[in-house]
Order: sequence, then structure tokens, then C-alpha cells
Amino acid sequence: MSSATNKRYPPELRERAVRMVAEVQHEYPSEWAAVESVADKLGIGTAQTLLNWIRRAQTDAGERPGVTSEMAAEMRKLRAENRELKRANEILKSASGFLRSGARPQQQVIIDYVNRYKSEYGVEPICRVLSEHGCSIAPSTYYEARNRSPSRRSLRDEELKAEVSRVHAENYSIYGARKVWLQLRREGIEVARCTVERLMGVLGLEGARRGKIKRTTIADPQGSRADDLVQRRFNPVAPNMLWVADFTYVSTWSGWVYVAFVIDAYSRRILGWRTATTMTTPLVLDAIEHAIWTRRREGIADLSGLIHHNDRGSQYTSIAFTDKLIEEGIDASIGSTGSSYDNALAETINGLYKTELIKPRGPWRTVEHVEIATLEWVDWFNHRRLYEHCGDVPPAELEAFHYGEHRTTRIAEFSNQ
Repeated sequence: MSSATNKRYPPELRERAVRMVAEVQHEYPSEWAAVESVADKLGIGTAQTLLNWIRRAQTDAGERPGVTSEMAAEMRKLRAENRELKRANEILKSASGFLRSGARPQQQVIIDYVNRYKSEYGVEPICRVLSEHGCSIAPSTYYEARNRSPSRRSLRDEELKAEVSRVHAENYSIYGARKVWLQLRREGIEVARCTVERLMGVLGLEGARRGKIKRTTIADPQGSRADDLVQRRFNPVAPNMLWVADFTYVSTWSGWVYVAFVIDAYSRRILGWRTATTMTTPLVLDAIEHAIWTRRREGIADLSGLIHHNDRGSQYTSIAFTDKLIEEGIDASIGSTGSSYDNALAETINGLYKTELIKPRGPWRTVEHVEIATLEWVDWFNHRRLYEHCGDVPPAELEAFHYGEHRTTRIAEFSNQ
């Protein structure tokens, strides 16, 4: 029986109509004939409506199988409670950006949140759920704030939200508040870091978090190994003094893909990289050749005295790889197998690669899919990603600054002669 019918006919009329059909049914050739007669005399819209009441009364009395009115009411109540709990859970999840701190956010933060989600959850439900979890706000408070003329701060916040969202999206959505703030300042947008933190909370934006690392280094017990010339010192004073290398893995629909990197320890710039479907010598050999080509393209042909450091993977102790280092005058340095500290810098770059590109952008289809994405990520990493070790500038920018300072110093020394 529909809710519209319940409102149209009072309970007393429904009970009397059902009772009258039972009393006069023996006077008619069929139940339906009795129903039609009583419905017509009592002004009930259709005989079917009255028949529905009769069937419901018989079910409630246990004379017919089915769900009783009491059970139906209880089920409606439970379904409504379940909807409310589900909605409350969704509200809390969407508000986690400012709820997780444990402190009450500023009222404007709550107002902005209600504005953003009111069409999805409704104003009253949002206010009720937030109030139950320590962020008290009445619907009347929200409507009063909404109807006020926007303040200069709220207008400025709207402008900054667009900029914060843009910077976060343009940088693989991995920047936290500090780097978003630094990038905005690099672009000439003056804003306080605490403001960026607040707006990112309102927008539900956050930085990437590092995960666990799978071990890919497998030593060759028969291979000869160079000494560890680095001893965990990864802070040279200039480029091309120390390169570190390692490779990591990516799961794709067509199988495992391995990605090798060669990094300059001074600037953390990725000089060479390579993708392949096997962990063999060509993987790391192509990466070092790419790095050498990168430096030669920049006019650096003499790499003598450079140290190339890696783990004790069999790929790095192969004859072909060792011969390449000797040919270029590069000194080999090898750390301990399974000790991430002995090649910590390369492990760090691998971790950033997985956290910033592989995990959030998957699933991956093929080696070509991974290769194209890696190409774009390396370009961004070298030329636009703000790196804290480099003084919060991109690696390529740090190198350019070093070479600029070096040239200026040499010119000054020549002028004083």
C-alpha cells in the first residue's frame, strides 16, 4: 500500500471497510463482488485498493503468508538507519582532511566544506554528523554565513584554491603543503605556508607517502667485485664526481618490467635510464651509456676520476659492464648485497619513482606503456620537481647554478692575473 494511499484514507475507514467485506461476503457470489460493492458504497477510489487492505489485514493476522505491517515497518526503519550510517561514513571520509588533526578547524573551513558537499549529502545531515564528531555547526549558522557578503579573505581563498589545485595536479599530485607553497612562491604567488596547509585540507589534497621496497639485487657469487669507494658518503661537492645506479621493477599486465637509473649524487639528477623485461646486463649497460651520452651532449667528454657506485647485482659485475667503465675511465664501486644503506641514494630515487609515478598511475599494460610514462616523469623530475636536498630547486637547475658559479669564479681569477 503506497504512502499516498495511507494519507488519503484514515485508518478507521480502512479497518471498517475490511470488516464490512468480511461481514457481507456470504451475500455475494465472490469475494471480488463483495469488495466492489463495499468500495463503491464507502467512496473508496478503486476496488483493488480495498482488496489490498484486505490482503494486508489477512497477512497481519497470520491467515496469509507474507511480510506483516510490523515487519515491513521495521525493515523500512532499518533501511533508513543503514542509509544514514552510510551517508555519515561518506561525510566523515570526505571531511578527513580537517578532522584528522583532532583540533576544531576554523569556521570558514567548515562552511567551505558544507558548500562543496551540500548537493551530495544535504546541509542538515552534514551539520549533524560534523557536530557529533567535535565540529559543531548548526544549519542556521551555515545559512547565515552563506548569505553574508564574502570577505576579502574568502575571495582570496577562492583564488588560491585554484592555484593550489593546479600546482598539485601539475606535479603528479605528489606534493605536500610545503612543496606546493614553495612552487607558488617560485611563480611569484605570495602566500603563507599555513594558508596552503589549510586550503589543501579543505580541498582534500595531500602529498604522496612512501611504501615498502622489493629487493631486486641478486649477487653473482662467482663474479669479481670492486671495493666500496663511497662508504655511504653521498654528498660530493660537484657534479660528475659520484654516480649511483640501481634498478627496480614494475608489474604490468604482460609481465614484469625492470627500470634502471643512473643518478648524479651531487644534484640527484637522473642522467640515464632504461626499461626492459629481463634483469640482464644490457639493462644496466644501456642506462650507463645513456648517462655518458647525456654528459657528452653537454660538452663533458672526460669522465676520468668519476666513481660509479652500485649494489652487488650480477648485472653490474658482468664483464661487459666492467669493460665499459674501464673504457670511459670510470672507477667502479660496489656496496653490500641487501644493505639498502650502502646504496641509499639510488634506493631513494627508486622509492620516489614508485611512489610518484608507478603506484598512483597504474595499472600498467606493457613495457612500452611504462617506458613512455617514465620518460615524462624523468623529464619532470630533472627540470621541474622541487628537491629538498638541492635547496628546493630542480636537479638540473642546481647543476646550472653550479656551472654558472664555477664559470664566474674562473673569469674573476683570470681577470685578477
